[in-house]
Formats: sequence, C-alpha cells, structure tokens
Amino acid sequence: MARFKAVIFDLDGTLLDTLKDLALSMNRVLERNGLPVHPEDRYRYFVGDGARTLVYRAVPESLRKNEDALKELLAQFLSDYKENWDRNTRLYEGIEEMLDQVMEKGLKMAVLSNKPHEFTRLCVERYLGQWNFHKVLGELPEIPRKPDPTGALTVARNIGIDPKGFLYLGDTSIDMKTANQAGMYPVGVLWGFRDRDELKNAGAQTLLKRPQEIASLL
Repeated sequence: MARFKAVIFDLDGTLLDTLKDLALSMNRVLERNGLPVHPEDRYRYFVGDGARTLVYRAVPESLRKNEDALKELLAQFLSDYKENWDRNTRLYEGIEEMLDQVMEKGLKMAVLSNKPHEFTRLCVERYLGQWNFHKVLGELPEIPRKPDPTGALTVARNIGIDPKGFLYLGDTSIDMKTANQAGMYPVGVLWGFRDRDELKNAGAQTLLKRPQEIASLL
C-alpha cells in the first residue's frame, strides 16, 4: 500500500516564482513614501510570513513600532500587488511534470500559503487551473499563519486523510516546521527562496533539487 495519499504544497517559492512581483510592488510603495528600496534578492528573506510581516521587514527599523504607518503601508502594498501580481510570476521549471506525476499516482493535492487568501486563490486559478486541488487555503483571519499547524490540519480534515498520509512540500523553515507540527512528512525544495541549511535545520526529511524528483517519494 502506498505510504502517502495526499500532498500539500506551499505556493510562493515552491510552485510559483512570485519574488519579482512581490519585490516590485513593495519597492514601489517604499519609493512613493520616500523610504529606501531593496534589491530583489533581499525579498527572499522578507517573504514567507504573510503580507504584514513583509511590510514590517521591508521598512526602516524606525517605523516598525509605528502601527498606523505599518497599517497604511500594508494597505498600499496590497492595493499595488492587486494590480500587478501577475506581471512576472511564473511556474518553476518542472512543476507541470511534478503535478502530473502526483495526479497519475492518484494522490489528492492541496495548496497552503501564508499569502492572503484572495491572492492565493487567484494564483492557483491563473497558473494551476489545469490540475485538481482539493483544497486551496491562504491567510485568513480565523486560521493562524504557518508555522502554526492549524491550516495544515484543516486541509487534512477537509480532504478526509490522516495527517500521517501527507507529503508536505515547501521552500522555507516555516513550511518544515508546519509539516512537523502537523505530523506530516516534510520535504524541502531547493529551487525556491531559501537554502539547504535552513530547510535541514528546520526538520526537512528529504530535499528535492528538481520537481520531478518527487517521483521517488510516491
């Protein structure tokens, strides 16, 4: 009998390369407000914990305790990103083949992201609509952000599969911690936003260099 019955995928940095659009939107907001901007590569370490934390990390330290300023900058970022979220975003090379492999094996699939739910849903519809995801869940007020396991466990309940039957693929320590706390099998991907050491130190059981390597786990 197959060891795994379902797969949860993180979105940004795992299925989709969204970094450029996130960075450009945040930098436009910073520039409009007379604040210093950042190189795109810095955003690898700003993203992953939700939109508010992205804003918090991107602004100067002197603004980080100013809740009114953070709230306003967050609103500006979400507005800009809503207009520009799909300008440069793309599937990573090999993702199509990976998702086909998972579907051919009959495993159920879900997406769990700290990206606001509206944008998570839009991304899946636009770029991943040809595959059947049984649950798509982004950041919602009633569900704590990853690494809290509530979202992952909610997905498991919705799909009707025990957490032990899930592979969990992600590109950050947040994803590995979420998987471990939910009792799922944590798989780190090396094509995303973070590096091997971060993933291993956070509890990744397996690391994939290329998406198609998932076949060895199915």
